[in-house]
Amino acid sequence: MVEPTHRNRGSESTRKLIVETALRLFQERGYEATTMRAIAAEAGISVGNAYYYFASKEALIQAYYDRAQEKHEAACQEVLAGERTLEARLTGVLRAWVRVSEPYHEFAVKFFKHAAEPSNPLSPFSTDSSPSREASIAIYRKVVEGSTDRMDKELRAELPELLWLLSMGVVLYWVHDTSPESARTYRLIERTVPLVVRLVGLSHLPGLRGVTRDFLAAVHELRT
Repeated sequence: MVEPTHRNRGSESTRKLIVETALRLFQERGYEATTMRAIAAEAGISVGNAYYYFASKEALIQAYYDRAQEKHEAACQEVLAGERTLEARLTGVLRAWVRVSEPYHEFAVKFFKHAAEPSNPLSPFSTDSSPSREASIAIYRKVVEGSTDRMDKELRAELPELLWLLSMGVVLYWVHDTSPESARTYRLIERTVPLVVRLVGLSHLPGLRGVTRDFLAAVHELRT
């Protein structure tokens, strides 16, 4: 393995400094009011240097998405290695997301209106967000593939993306959750996941396979 050079370590440190500074200013001043010039000044670097690392404020948010995704992946390793039921794996992954995201809760509340706009490149459904979105779906693919639960074969193939959509619902609830340490969001996860798992488990029963096929057909139609 190639050891990181001093220059590479310095570059990564500068990138991290810029992102942390930007997030703090977005939270303090608002996304619209924070300029790249202000971020550079607070970080103690030139404007040109800031633009060298990030072409725009949107690129800074995408960098935050990527870093948050990496933290989530790391936080999921233990539960994915140790649990085999779909309920335990899905619960653990969703709880891990809330845990690693909690330090940025206040920022997320103020920033959400931008990410919620369908045409905004910062939307989790946008083309610009596709790398972090696909990485997140990959986590839910691990949730499904490592599970010993019985389920319809076709549903198993579609389930990772459906679980990611479920996680977006959890994110929306979390953004508006004012309870201490996001207690209500954790409760939502505890109440919702067993219901989802029960529905998934019913999908392999002969009498419900037709309903499962109809549901998947609707999913495919809405996706196109």
